[in-house]
Amino acid sequence: ERSVGGATAPAPRGPAAAPPLSSLPVEFVGSFPDPRVRLAPALPEVAFVGRSNVGKSSLFNALVGKKGLARVSGTPGKTRLLNVFRLPGFYLVDLPGYGFARASKTARAGFRELLDRYVQHRETLAGVVWLLDIRRELSAEDEVVRSLMADSGRPVLAVLTKIDKLGRVAIRERTLALAAELGLPPDELQPTSVVTGEGIADLGESILAVAHEGTPS
Repeated sequence: ERSVGGATAPAPRGPAAAPPLSSLPVEFVGSFPDPRVRLAPALPEVAFVGRSNVGKSSLFNALVGKKGLARVSGTPGKTRLLNVFRLPGFYLVDLPGYGFARASKTARAGFRELLDRYVQHRETLAGVVWLLDIRRELSAEDEVVRSLMADSGRPVLAVLTKIDKLGRVAIRERTLALAAELGLPPDELQPTSVVTGEGIADLGESILAVAHEGTPS
């Protein structure tokens, strides 16, 4: 079985370190329904993807140090747009959440088509940040997304959210279990918490590394 192409996480530094992205200027570029949209200038893109209610918007805001930049929606599963933000030298792209229980079949199919066309065919996509709630088992939708990203060959940062909801022993156990399911070494999963700040700085460094590797020499 093919695993998701992971990226090794840096050694954890704890919650005290400031997120490296928070010192960079960030600009909202726009929301786009078409995964083929041309951005000017053309720069490497790092995309965020995850289930509805995985904490994607909160993590995004914590990474860039700007509260409310990515909207924390009270209606999960509603947005079907690519939200694009520009930082020096690269873009962060917030993809729609998937797996919302009350989403229609049409909406789910639309998301899957958007994700497939973006991840498989976007030439400027440098890598994907894939968010997983550490407390949850992999769902059928997670398996579809995993297969899609493995087939694409893109670098993937597998990020575990909401680790503050568990104790240290449970965090370790769940990290090992999810690593085994994903076919990844445990040190390639990046545990994070927007509540305590743990892992946010390390994830920011990983994102910068992925964006830099996607920059044409």
